[in-house]
Amino acid sequence: MIEHRLLRSICHASVGTNDLTGAKLFYTPILAILGIELVSEYEHAVAYGKGYPEFWLQQPFDKKPATMGNGVHFGFVALSKKQVDDFYHCAIALGGRCNGEPGARPEYGDPYYGCFIIDLDGNRIEASYWQVTEK
Repeated sequence: MIEHRLLRSICHASVGTNDLTGAKLFYTPILAILGIELVSEYEHAVAYGKGYPEFWLQQPFDKKPATMGNGVHFGFVALSKKQVDDFYHCAIALGGRCNGEPGARPEYGDPYYGCFIIDLDGNRIEASYWQVTEK
């Protein structure tokens, strides 16, 4: 078995939230669609991943209000177009805002199929599926 750290280029990513409880209620079901689970939980933060904390939601360490970064977004791996569609519809039902409906984006290449969401704190997230065909 390959050590999980050898398969990653980034240890983890974090986004701030002003409502940790609300953010957890938003992210837990949409990430579950992609097979991503809640793996760590603290008073000030929660972490999701596939057995390892890769994506964190947290109250800012400096105790100032969380803000989103313009141009920053986090993309999650989907294993099918259906997962992308389900991620999108679940996120919208939980109060997320559409930032790009599910579909192909020719500007990203033929294999790409994805959707874009703005979460409850204004963070931009994506689920994408890359249909790579063997040659």
